[in-house]
Amino acid sequence: MAEPQTIPVLDKGFVRLVDAMGDDRRIVQAARVSYGEGTKTVREDAALIDYLMRHRHTSPFEMVEFTFHVKAPIFVVRQWFRHRTASVNEISARYSVLKDEFYEPTPEELRTQSEVNKQAGEGRLPEAEAERAAALLAAAERDVYARYQELLELGVAREQARSVLPVGIYTEFYWKQDLHNLLHFLRLRLDHHAQAEIRAYARAVAKFVKARVPLVWRSFEEHVLNARTLSASEIAALRKQIEPQAYEAALKEAGLSKSRVREALEKLFGEA
Repeated sequence: MAEPQTIPVLDKGFVRLVDAMGDDRRIVQAARVSYGEGTKTVREDAALIDYLMRHRHTSPFEMVEFTFHVKAPIFVVRQWFRHRTASVNEISARYSVLKDEFYEPTPEELRTQSEVNKQAGEGRLPEAEAERAAALLAAAERDVYARYQELLELGVAREQARSVLPVGIYTEFYWKQDLHNLLHFLRLRLDHHAQAEIRAYARAVAKFVKARVPLVWRSFEEHVLNARTLSASEIAALRKQIEPQAYEAALKEAGLSKSRVREALEKLFGEA
């Protein structure tokens, strides 16, 4: 079954794959500086991609590009555009009248403010408060859009009338990104610390990436997405608790190749 070209996100948004250039083979070809077909097996290609990923040889991944069409609330887009490595073109409220489309979370989706993280929400609101909050959000959005329309009818320029619109209104943009920087975006925005709404968009983007470059995605999950970085102090503490021979045996039992076992031992017990 073919991968869908559009994935709905949130209540009214979506991520659509417009175009993609290159795949796993393009990365392998770039790394080998060879364009011969059939010169290596899929297994050898996977091994090379895995090597590139775990050793952070990033330039071959830049040979693959994705272009997406995204519809998202402005507050999500402002977080998205913090990643400044893409080519972007967004709808302009100077030229167009924005549609009456706002992100309207359900009561169950509304979160309380975290007491630990000042920039995040966590946990659900009590049912009565959640119902009231959802109604307040919807009413405020309807009211402000009515004021926006009234300003336009009075002849106020679109570029000034738009100033009353809240960040919950939907916007659309095209986003072209090379795979190396796209994976960096996904590493940050799939993390559980990222805001839930942008994580939803990152999951949609990830589905397209996984379908297009499955060998890359497998290595990305292994060495980046599900990996962790240890500080010098943490490594020093682990060295006191772990015997090199026992660690080596555990690595072999996990099915790692000889080269990966050697690299893992070097990471933990080699010189900094």
